[in-house]
Amino acid sequence: MTNLEQYYLTEEHNLFRKTLRDFLDKEVVPFVDQWEIDQQVPKEIFLKFGEMGFFGLTQEEKYGGSNLDFWYDVIFIEEVSKSNSGGFGASISAHPYLSMSHLKHEASDALKANYLPKAISGEWHGALAITEPHAGSDVAGIKTTAVKDGDEYVINGSKCFITNGVSADYIVVACKTSSTGSSGISMILVDGNSIGLSKNNLKKLGWKASDTAELAFDNVRVPITNLLGEENKGFYYIMQRFELERLTLALGAIASSEWAMEYTLQYMNERKAFGRTINKFQVLRHRIAQLTAELENVKTFTYHVCKMHADKNYCVKEASMAKLLATELSDKVAYQCLQMFGGYGYMEEYKMARFFRDSRLGTIGGGSSEIMLEIISKMVIDDVSYGQQESRAKNQDISIDDLFSSLPLRLKKEKANGVELKVLFEFENDLNYLIEIKNQEIKSSVIENKNLITYDFLLTTNTQTYIAVETGKLNPQEAFMNGKIQVSDLGKMMQFGSLFKKYSN
Repeated sequence: MTNLEQYYLTEEHNLFRKTLRDFLDKEVVPFVDQWEIDQQVPKEIFLKFGEMGFFGLTQEEKYGGSNLDFWYDVIFIEEVSKSNSGGFGASISAHPYLSMSHLKHEASDALKANYLPKAISGEWHGALAITEPHAGSDVAGIKTTAVKDGDEYVINGSKCFITNGVSADYIVVACKTSSTGSSGISMILVDGNSIGLSKNNLKKLGWKASDTAELAFDNVRVPITNLLGEENKGFYYIMQRFELERLTLALGAIASSEWAMEYTLQYMNERKAFGRTINKFQVLRHRIAQLTAELENVKTFTYHVCKMHADKNYCVKEASMAKLLATELSDKVAYQCLQMFGGYGYMEEYKMARFFRDSRLGTIGGGSSEIMLEIISKMVIDDVSYGQQESRAKNQDISIDDLFSSLPLRLKKEKANGVELKVLFEFENDLNYLIEIKNQEIKSSVIENKNLITYDFLLTTNTQTYIAVETGKLNPQEAFMNGKIQVSDLGKMMQFGSLFKKYSN
């Protein structure tokens, strides 16, 4: 256990790491070269992972999961990423951390019962289809449509760069169900063998062991019961899940870089030049020292973000930072470590060549470095001044007390029937409001010490932002993406918001 890991991991975590590493060394590492040629991870390996319980680490026990803490997922991602095949790592991780993540958080009980047990066992594996030929990081720009026809959705459009898209038994697809921009996106579960769904395996520079699909939907029909969560709320779900995706990419980049460093040091200890091993040359030693220092620095920050995520704190900004720094550093490690091998680093029989190719996708997939920088810019820069003066001018006669006193009049009682919900609003200057809903009755109260009460979720913002959102002056999705509003449970926040009409004076 490293000095860093001892602060976050227990003995049980380390026993799990050893079990997983032994499994990977036996069932994966000897075969990745063939999988690179086949451009696909075989179905059998998903079943073996399922038998070991690796796909259900943090899933509910009633569906076959183990309900363990998030650090087991961290270890899984790290060890899988040290198998020297970015394609294998992408394929085996996309199933639990992309497609299954949406099932876990948004699927109905019926869909969970039908899909999660087989997904956790490895009998089925999934894919997440968001990116399109003309809409990558710009999720709001997707054009694939899902139109209701009786008790079915009819899906038309295309997706590209979809990991596991060819082999997937089910696909979580982002579709336009309304023409109202980002607020018109829905997530729909599509069987992988649906009539009208065609798949094409794309040829890639790296990550060759994963199948990466171009998908075409030609009047693909799925039951409306395959909707995940609420209709037109898909953008929220995507943004919430992006936090985990970016963390997995950061962890994978760091772990694979650590593997590359170990492999390089082994070579440097054996390779001789001018009568001594090359690990004795100061210029090379200092290069390794610099890379090691940078890796340890980024890993420490990323573990901190993992703790934030595990504690259910809002960390979109920090996860974006981790993804940016880790993947950019991985490219640097790949370039400099390959240089240590000289001509041999350029030969395919040396493992460094594959790492060099695989690392390059890190700064592109899951949101490019440029997109990460723009997200960070919005949250660091725009959050300071965005809309504040305008909000004050337009809402100077509206107070938080006005908003909360109007809640009983704005409550949609038909939707609130049978709902029990406690929401704590945390504003600046330690101003806290508790909103309680029970059987169409609602009450609000000022709370002096939030540590003395229980609540279903916490919403943190400032009064001006919340007033702007409630009065329609600020788009709630934009406020959420920019970090102006932070929530501990996005699903419950969306449920809460759907119970009320907009404020009007």
